[in-house]
Amino acid sequence: MNLTRFEQTLQEMNRIGALDKGVTRLAYTREEQQAREYFVFLCKRAGLQVRIDPCGNVIARREGRNPQLPAVACGSHLDTVIQGGRFDGTLGVLAALEVVERLNEKGIETEHPIEIISFACEESARFGVSTIGSKAMAGLLKKEQIADLKDKHGISIETAMSECSFDFERVEQAKRKKEELCVFFELHIEQGPILEQEQVHIGIVSGIAAPTRLHVHVQGKASHSGTTPMDLRQDALLGAAEIALQLELAAKAEQDQGTVATIGVCEVKPGAMNVIPDLVELKIDIRGSSVSSKAEVLRKLMHAFETVRYERGLEIEWHLLSDEQPVLLKQEIASSIEHSCKKLGISYRHMSSGAGHDAMNMARVWPTGLIFVPSADGLSHHPDEFTAMADIAAGIAVLEEEVMKWAGASESAASLQEITAKGWI
Repeated sequence: MNLTRFEQTLQEMNRIGALDKGVTRLAYTREEQQAREYFVFLCKRAGLQVRIDPCGNVIARREGRNPQLPAVACGSHLDTVIQGGRFDGTLGVLAALEVVERLNEKGIETEHPIEIISFACEESARFGVSTIGSKAMAGLLKKEQIADLKDKHGISIETAMSECSFDFERVEQAKRKKEELCVFFELHIEQGPILEQEQVHIGIVSGIAAPTRLHVHVQGKASHSGTTPMDLRQDALLGAAEIALQLELAAKAEQDQGTVATIGVCEVKPGAMNVIPDLVELKIDIRGSSVSSKAEVLRKLMHAFETVRYERGLEIEWHLLSDEQPVLLKQEIASSIEHSCKKLGISYRHMSSGAGHDAMNMARVWPTGLIFVPSADGLSHHPDEFTAMADIAAGIAVLEEEVMKWAGASESAASLQEITAKGWI
């Protein structure tokens, strides 16, 4: 396994969009376009046929002995959040390329074609909506749903795509037929602490949590902070604080189901030190892989609204931003990945994903496997995001085994003995 080559390629890719703090390659920007062009160059150098669909997804194909068979696909994304890390998404794209490079070096042919996919606009950092590229490929995107999206500078997604030479009107044409692919694999950093804490190399994802999101207005009454007695106040911030604490309790009661809840936005108005807050806007994110568990947290949140309304005399208005359904990945793919880990002697555990990934959209159409490798200190979307090369080596080995298995190669991938002999683990 040529980890020197992989590491150099990773470094080169992350020079694109590099800042003093982290890497910034927002969707449909010059930096993301440069990353896409560099990836296309790498793929063509490896002898792959490359095309870019109307949404901006890059599809690089290594032909199989039988081109009519459905392809085995793997990949992830190259866009980042603002001041993001070097591994989120990028690891999965370049690991898939490394697998193909290794097959080329060993002269291994496969019955099925192999495709590497770099999805467009996986992160919601620019337009507030995530996994646009994979939604389009899976036929889950209608252009009307995203036509009004704008970034913080007021640039519409249609304009941004046009500046990258993509026609927004054709975005739905990125949809692929079910018979084009037989399976999809995504290698990704965990973005959490579990694998590192348990000293396990591979996470085999069984389900991907989906968010339920709400926009909440807590309306009180502004008045002078020095002249209004405590028992006569209608303080919107205190009401919002009670809601936040009740939400925490509700999520903790469901923690055995892996359900979590977060208030990520809290805007207090009028925002003056000597004025009692009369309006607080909250944005709430409830995530879980259990529909019933998410529903229970939501039920308790509604009860908190009623309690605060009654006890504090506040008005609570809310509307649902989204209510997505969790995705359960096919057991046969998880079992296949488990078999590969056992064959290679690499430690593993089954787990769920609290973060969304392109894999969740692909899984709605094609059998899908999501493979995690550890994140140091559980960090992600952060300049200090890090995954050790030893763990990357294990992830690539498992990905290669799966690709060869499903694509119909006669030879086996690297064994753990080979990996350890090279000092990678």
